[in-house]
Formats: sequence, C-alpha cells, structure tokens
Amino acid sequence: MNNNLKSPVNIPVEKIRPFEGHPYKVLDNEEMNSLIQSIQEQGVLSPVLLRPIENTDEYEVISGHRRLHATVKAGMKEVPALIYAVSRDEAAIMLVDSNLHREHILPSERAFAYKLKLEAIKRQGERTDLTSSQVATKFDSATEIGNITGESRDKVYRYIRLTYLIPELLEMMDEDKIALSVGVELSFLDEQMQYDLLRVIEEQECTPSYSQAWHMHKDFTAGTLTTESIENTLTAEKPNQKAMFKLPLEQVQKFYPNANKKQLEDYVMKACEYYNKALQRQRSRDRDAR
Repeated sequence: MNNNLKSPVNIPVEKIRPFEGHPYKVLDNEEMNSLIQSIQEQGVLSPVLLRPIENTDEYEVISGHRRLHATVKAGMKEVPALIYAVSRDEAAIMLVDSNLHREHILPSERAFAYKLKLEAIKRQGERTDLTSSQVATKFDSATEIGNITGESRDKVYRYIRLTYLIPELLEMMDEDKIALSVGVELSFLDEQMQYDLLRVIEEQECTPSYSQAWHMHKDFTAGTLTTESIENTLTAEKPNQKAMFKLPLEQVQKFYPNANKKQLEDYVMKACEYYNKALQRQRSRDRDAR
C-alpha cells in the first residue's frame, strides 16, 4: 500500500465511498445549499481525507462526507483529497476526532461517534478496561475520548447508552424534546416498551420527566412495566406542572389554514381576548338597559 500522501490529489467521486456506519448526518438543507453554491463558485477549498479500501482502487471517506456530497450535487467529477494509508479502525478514530470540535453536533451523532471510536480502540487492543461499569478508573479509553471535548468518562458512557434508543426517540433528543438524562433512562427499556412509550407520547402530546423515566426504567428492570403503567406514569401530573387545555389542531386550522403552531396559539389567544371584550361590552349594555 502506498505511503500517506502529504499533498492533495484529485480523486474521481465515483471511486469514493462513505465510511460505512459513520455517525454524522448529511442533510440536504439550507446549509448544504450554501456549501454547494460555494463549491460551484470557488471549488472545494479544504481537501477531504480518504483511506484506500483494501484490494480495490476505491477509497473510503475519513473526513469530508458533507463536502463530498456537496461536490456531487454541484456536478463536479473530482474532489481534492489527502490520502491516508491507515486501517479501518485507525480511520474510525480519525473520523470521530476530526468531527468532535464541530459547532453543532446532535446527541445522536455524538452517541454513535463515541461508540464507533470506543469499539475501534477495543479492536486495536490498546486498552483492556473497556467495560461499561459506573466506577471510573484513572485512565481508560472512555476518559481518553471525553478528554477531547472536556467530558467525563461517565458522560461518554451515558451518550453511548443513547444508541439503544429507537430512532423515533433518538430523533426527539436531537430536536431537544428529551433531555440526555431522560434518554439514558429510557434506553434501558426494550424496543417494544419504547414503542409503547412513543405511542403514549404522541397521544398525550407530552414527554417524560427524569423522575418518570427513572421510574419506568426501575419498573422495567423489575419486570412490572406494562403499557398501562407507562400511560399512567406519563399522564400523572408533574411537580409544578401547569394545567393544559387541549384543542384538536384541525378545529383551529379550518379558520387559519397553513398556520404553524405558534401562529395558531396567537390566533386562539387573540380570539379569546376579542370575545372577552365583546362579552364585557354586551354585559355593560345589559346593565344600562335595566
């Protein structure tokens, strides 16, 4: 295998493959459109990092999945690249490390990134202390991973626990609807119980607090968690919880089509204020008529 090349070389995009199982999402959003436009106008300013795939003439991405995607979208046939002749496990570690300093990393991305790196280190045999015990040793691989982002060993393991969540709950974490501590507790439920919980969340339009998630985890471990107990737990009033008034969305949307949730809330509040003022005027007229 060739030695690592220190200068960028142009590689045909058709010969490049994404890193299988990489944790980072490549989305066709506004940010991606801006990157595509930049590449069309200026080219790829920062080379992607690649590794040769053994026994082929193809390459695997170490860093630059978004740049590669944008390059293809921009209609370009080649992309500048730095080639690193490393093993797949070495590439996995490089992939994770090169992305952990990004400004925006979703909880799901961080969770699978930590898991990917920990498994790669384990296969390399560089550590023998890769258990998920809650008692931290002075130096271990999870501590090493956390040092990059200033996080503790235990927090690294808490993120890795999130990889046991069903995709729908993990997406709710990415949308900041579920806190890390809650997601960790829910990750101990099996898949069926998690889907039962998801159904209740959608029906009741609520998410569990840490206390509720902890109790569900505890009941599941004891073998007493049921669909009914999930519903009872989730519908119980939380401390300091304000009473909520619910109205079917379609009943309001027929008066204000295509409005988003915030606009509908404002519409309902203004309608209530208008009705209250009209009611007060009517009561005043009734008093004057007596």
